[in-house]
Amino acid sequence: MMKILVTGATGHLGSLVVEELLKLVPAEQVAVSVRDPKKAEHLVARGVEVRTANFNDYDSLVKAFNGIDRLLIISTDDLANRISQHTAAVNAAKETNVGFIAYTSAPNAANSKLLLAESHKKTEEAILQTGIPYAILRNNWYLENELGTFQTVQNGGPWVIASGKGKVGWATRRDYAEAAAKVLAGHGRDNSIYELGGKLLTQEELSSIFASATGKSVQVQYVDQETYSNMLKQGGLPDQVAGFLATIQAQIGEGALAVESNDLTELLGHPPTPLEDAIRSMLA
Repeated sequence: MMKILVTGATGHLGSLVVEELLKLVPAEQVAVSVRDPKKAEHLVARGVEVRTANFNDYDSLVKAFNGIDRLLIISTDDLANRISQHTAAVNAAKETNVGFIAYTSAPNAANSKLLLAESHKKTEEAILQTGIPYAILRNNWYLENELGTFQTVQNGGPWVIASGKGKVGWATRRDYAEAAAKVLAGHGRDNSIYELGGKLLTQEELSSIFASATGKSVQVQYVDQETYSNMLKQGGLPDQVAGFLATIQAQIGEGALAVESNDLTELLGHPPTPLEDAIRSMLA
């Protein structure tokens, strides 16, 4: 019997991947690795095997990946240690003879100037070096990343844009999760790099979709990188975090997320969730 494992299965994306996977394969084929098994008790109740692993503990990864045919490594949110954590996971997959690795990466990771891309590039290289069949899932931007903006505008504030006319391929977290589940269940192609995202839009175009979804009039305010960073600091973010987020917006303005691709629609077998519908349900 084929056994599929999802890492980080109690996280935002991981929990949705498991949900989508259970629509495609029987529960006894699904395993998850989590840091805190208490948080995964609901999965045990559904017949999913829960294994404990920590990306900072190589032996725990080897134990968790033992007997696994198809593995999804969901990138960790520990940006400072991400490269060593991901490398450990890839090495553990190789040591345990995992038959297939899928990995959630970033748009155009191999050549991107995006601050976030370096760790993804290194992980992709590590996966390719193993010789194990793979699928690289280069997720563009999650629509959920914009929730703060949506809420600000709902409360009468302006729609602040620090990425100029830069284009983004927004899609919902669930659409990315469904794509990952399809790949894990064997509906994709081996040794493929998927550039996953929705139709490319500017922030201003997204603000129009928001206006139409909510019936609110939106005031758009363009700001430069420094102004944006200062706004985030005033909002209570630490200097370093504010600077990091402002830099990312500037890089988006330079086209870091403008990767044109139909891979998401092809993998899903249907168009991604319309952004207008997604915005409505996010705010409901």
